[in-house]
Amino acid sequence: MLQTQRSASIIFGSIVTVVALAGCSSGGGAVEVDLGSGPAVAGEVRQHALEGVDLTLASWGGIYQEGQVAAASKPFMEASGARMLDDGPMEYAKIKAQVQSGNVTWDIVDTDAIWAATQCGEDGLLMPLNTSIVDTSNIPEGLVGDCYVPAMQYGYVIMYNTEKYPVAPTGWSDFFDTVKFPGKRAIAGFEDVGPGVFEGALLADGVAAEELYPLDMDRVYNRLDTIKSSLIYWKTGAESTQMMESGEADMALVWSGRGYEAVNNGAPYAPIWDESLVIMDALAVPRNARNPDAAFAYINYYLGAEQQAKLTELTSYSPVHTGAQPQLDALARSFLITNPEVAGVMVPTNATWWGKNYDEQLTAWLEWMQS
Repeated sequence: MLQTQRSASIIFGSIVTVVALAGCSSGGGAVEVDLGSGPAVAGEVRQHALEGVDLTLASWGGIYQEGQVAAASKPFMEASGARMLDDGPMEYAKIKAQVQSGNVTWDIVDTDAIWAATQCGEDGLLMPLNTSIVDTSNIPEGLVGDCYVPAMQYGYVIMYNTEKYPVAPTGWSDFFDTVKFPGKRAIAGFEDVGPGVFEGALLADGVAAEELYPLDMDRVYNRLDTIKSSLIYWKTGAESTQMMESGEADMALVWSGRGYEAVNNGAPYAPIWDESLVIMDALAVPRNARNPDAAFAYINYYLGAEQQAKLTELTSYSPVHTGAQPQLDALARSFLITNPEVAGVMVPTNATWWGKNYDEQLTAWLEWMQS
């Protein structure tokens, strides 16, 4: 469901297809592995523990997957002895087909968190998270699911034109106030649904952040109706950036990386971090994976502070290890949602609620946009 979203949310570079780190085959069956004794430590793997093991990471391509390879897969291969391959772009139908056929070639999958949340449990396509192998102690609270960990995180944030509004809007209430702040509001308008303007409508209507879920969708749409004539829709992340750079949108609800990109390119916009929303990708192991312990060992390595810092430096997505210290310029640092000044005012979102209600809410959203 979020294939367009993922490829569009990458800030730099272009989409790539399949890149193999070593060789060109993902062959190799189950291999007994010895990961050593003692508790797992994020970012570490026993030297040469996975000699003879092939693992394939399936992700979304582009600079994001290139960053994953450089930050985690290559050093993991060198340390563990596993042969790492990468594939993509992500397609949920392929995960389903592999699991149901018992021929799983994607050992580690990067998915949208909402989709991952729907796939935990006995009937799901993802294995329960093995916390004896994966150290989750450094991940911010609320981001770990029963069958996944966060792969990275970013914000869903209102950007406003500083030249249009000499008196700055300050939050969702102003986003929904077209009298005090006239002008066009850009929001996502493609065939997908998830956290974003829905939570914003309730926050603007006075609902406390900690009382958002379950979302009162009647109240959401009543509020959205009040600004419908001022809405314009972007279908890709690139289009959201263009709407800011051209000045077409006076305010825009965008992925934080896209906001950074527009400002970095000279657009006169600024973010409103207060009550912006936390969004993330998920990393998981499909059921019937050939070497699940080895796959979880990769995930544990991926979550290390050093690996997360490098991934952020290469992609601009925020790290999911609380101790990660990426080296960035001042503007890029200001868009990291792990900055204490930003993290402290953001609102968490509920992937489990969205996963359970996705189909119903997608239908309602498409009908509302077309009405």
